[in-house]
Amino acid sequence: MSAAMKQSAGATLELSNIHAGYGDFQALFGVSLRVEPGEAVGVVGPNGAGKTTLLRVISGLLRPRAGTLRFGGQDLLQVPAHALPALGIAHVPENRRLFPHLTVEENLKVGAFSKASRAHFEQRRDHVYSLFPRMQQRRHQLAGTMSGGEQQMCAIGRALMSGPKILLLDEPSAGLAPLVVQQVFALVKRIREEGLTVLIVEQNVAQVLRVVDRAYVLETGRVAAEGRAAELAADPAIRRSYLGGH
Repeated sequence: MSAAMKQSAGATLELSNIHAGYGDFQALFGVSLRVEPGEAVGVVGPNGAGKTTLLRVISGLLRPRAGTLRFGGQDLLQVPAHALPALGIAHVPENRRLFPHLTVEENLKVGAFSKASRAHFEQRRDHVYSLFPRMQQRRHQLAGTMSGGEQQMCAIGRALMSGPKILLLDEPSAGLAPLVVQQVFALVKRIREEGLTVLIVEQNVAQVLRVVDRAYVLETGRVAAEGRAAELAADPAIRRSYLGGH
């Protein structure tokens, strides 16, 4: 990864005993997880398990009801959501949330909105284009007119423009054709091989376990299992529930 893409040295993300929800509905019950610098970690589980809620807590979009949340030793509950990108946290939300009436390049500029990021705009944009050559070809195209796979690439590229220490990916395979899903995960693998820390939540368990070091299985808002990706992929209960195995 180019120097322009990197922030300072990585930071450990630590969640301890997180409880969170919406109104009378509680989505997370005492969730704890840890992501070390340079790791790729997955959070997998069925729809409604609380995976998206977990990322919303980390990125400051939802305040937990209890628990602690630290990044690089800093208490994130004392930091407003809009300040988290400057700390090195970039969130690629479910359904991508691009600005459809802006071009690809304009969406990338939005990702480099901070003063520190603007100073590295051209270098980071060129690096994103090296990761996603199709984005360079489409740089003057309105984001809303692209295919779902191209929009996902643009959304990941936009997040990388801030030079994050950790990339949060929410259901990157959602709504994409199987071949495109493989392409997206190949890009995720390349990004993490360059040293970027990645936390990915996903229903496509088989694909995730191929690209992460470790994973947590979330069921009805609780951590039901955790371990090395290879160990989880070989676990009979995980195979029966999520991988179609016996």
